[in-house]
Amino acid sequence: MSRTRIKICGITSPEDGRMAAAAGVDAIGLVFHPDSPRAVSVATANAVCAALPPFVTAVGLFVDPERDQVAQVLDGCPLDILQFHGDESPELCNGFGRRFLKAVRMGEGSDPAAAGERYGAHRLLLDAYVPGQPGGTGRTFRWSAVPPWPLPLNWNPLW
Repeated sequence: MSRTRIKICGITSPEDGRMAAAAGVDAIGLVFHPDSPRAVSVATANAVCAALPPFVTAVGLFVDPERDQVAQVLDGCPLDILQFHGDESPELCNGFGRRFLKAVRMGEGSDPAAAGERYGAHRLLLDAYVPGQPGGTGRTFRWSAVPPWPLPLNWNPLW
């Protein structure tokens, strides 16, 4: 069995990124969803990435972005992995030549295995379904809705 990896999302400053790394996280999340209170600019994200030590993965979180938004962020910031947290198409998620996480909002009838097959994501992130909110709410969901491990997906090492 692989070890648990830790990602702290919503990092908004180089200082917070350094503190998270010092605490031993494997990855930090930078939010590029303008409606989030933890959204960062490309310049701030670039400063956070520059402050991270080697082997701490920088993840860029997007919610239903336009292709140009993701491309602009990638041009200005050295993200390691993308995370899509909305209703993005598989073509958009796969269109950047990067590893990516796909969030699955675990509401009634959610099927993470089907989502994994549809998107071909490197990893799935299971999150609670809260109407009108794309995720990151801190709420729980019914873990019994998750299929038995291992899911029938292509689970490549992420970081």
